[in-house]
Amino acid sequence: MRPLCVAVGLLLSVAPVFAQPTAVATAALPARPADALSPAFHKQRRELLRQALPPGAVAVLFAAPVRNRANDVDYIYHQNPDFYYLTGYQEPDAVLVLFKEPQTLNGQPGITEALFVQPRDARREQWNGRRLGTEGARQQLGLQFAADNQEFAKTSIRWADFSQVLLLDLPADVRDDSSDPADLHDLLDTFRRQAAVPAGFDPRQEALHQAMQQQGVGSADRTRQMLENRIRQRPSVAQDAYVQGYLKASTDAERQQALAARPVLRFNTATLSSALNELRAMKTAEEIALLRRAVRISAAGQREVMKATHAGLGERELQGIHEFVYRKYDAEFEGYPSIVGAGANGCILHYITNDKPLVGNELVLMDCGAEYRGYSADVTRTITPSGKFSPAQRQIYELVLAAQEAGFAASQPGANFQAPDQAARKVVTEGLLKLGIINQAEEARRYFPHGTSHYLGLDVHDRGNYGPLAAGNVITVEPGIYIPAGSPCDQKWWNIGVRIEDDLLITPTGYENLSREAPRTVADIEALMAQPSALDTFRLPEL
Repeated sequence: MRPLCVAVGLLLSVAPVFAQPTAVATAALPARPADALSPAFHKQRRELLRQALPPGAVAVLFAAPVRNRANDVDYIYHQNPDFYYLTGYQEPDAVLVLFKEPQTLNGQPGITEALFVQPRDARREQWNGRRLGTEGARQQLGLQFAADNQEFAKTSIRWADFSQVLLLDLPADVRDDSSDPADLHDLLDTFRRQAAVPAGFDPRQEALHQAMQQQGVGSADRTRQMLENRIRQRPSVAQDAYVQGYLKASTDAERQQALAARPVLRFNTATLSSALNELRAMKTAEEIALLRRAVRISAAGQREVMKATHAGLGERELQGIHEFVYRKYDAEFEGYPSIVGAGANGCILHYITNDKPLVGNELVLMDCGAEYRGYSADVTRTITPSGKFSPAQRQIYELVLAAQEAGFAASQPGANFQAPDQAARKVVTEGLLKLGIINQAEEARRYFPHGTSHYLGLDVHDRGNYGPLAAGNVITVEPGIYIPAGSPCDQKWWNIGVRIEDDLLITPTGYENLSREAPRTVADIEALMAQPSALDTFRLPEL
């Protein structure tokens, strides 16, 4: 929380002493970690994305907005992962512009990339931390053209000359700081006005067109159903000429002709998003090194919690041990809110309250991941505080483990992205039938309701094309079984929730389990939980 003097500073900001011209900061630039992604990495990513743009196009990306927590306290800033991927810039109120063909900006020819950043400001930096400014953006990030964000409105970008203006979903619900003439609110307003973005621009339109093409003629019934659902949700979709053409078609030939007539929208989000999906799905050696570190840190957290867990601890305490380990290994954040659910709470897929005061001797599901230099791990283990699985707990656990092994085996280069899910789901279904928990195969989804895999990277559910697996992909394999109280099965299974999740790097010959250092088998978990913990003698005074 910011100190009380912040409020005093805000009041003083209207006093004459603060009415003087803004001083230029002279303090050292903010340091970058030695193992952060290199400027060369970001430069290569920008160039690859630029090459993927259609002729005559310009791409525009905005930094993430600052989000308010309460009153004058903001959440810790987290950059838009796409923006960070392309620039390495971690401050707000910035915009990146990429040109397919070189442009002349402010008299400087040959410009293919331009970054507009918040200027250095001694007084603001005293309160909120050092800024890179334009010189830092050039020196540390290697941008070809960098300028203060106040120059964005004055720079001679000839928006009308571009055949396509490609963007991602524009940040919404952005506050306007009246004391800052070029905050994100102003940058967005400038872009909308100067680029003449249509008032009725809806990024969902191009995404819908793309979905129609991806499903193609072979899924005519499914495509029609999708369109009818969208029309019910948004009646304006029915007025879209491309949608109308498809719905009027009655034969495959007519549908093929209708799909081929897809209009090229000058403003769209699908083209840029699709290009980023392709790029971010394939991890470079630099990215893999950071992911490997994030995953190993997360596995270390799981190991330490296994040794420290006993029935007298609460969910929040176990969460704290995970996150303490992350910080000890210099991980900046968690990749997502930690999930620590005991008993019935373990049957809630995204349970993040973590407020059960005592875990008792029920299973504890811990889905936790460190974020290291922007890259997130995603590792789940399920343990029993008693240190010994009961017969029922063990049967469900070993069924999930067998399903995960099947998912691992299916995680091969060239395999369909859904192959791990299909393999794991088959094992779970057969196992639930054998245990008498279900009577029909179709009932298995009641107890295994989520997919088995997703991409992993700068986002825990990372961008990707979801095509065939390829060397360089990093994915999760995370089957689970969740049997809440009241389920139509023997009560001995109630409140058993088990998920086992590992992070796999797809290699040219198979896969590497990056999170293998966290025990997975019943025997290994029980053996580790029998070992002493460094926290066994840690006691705080009573309050």
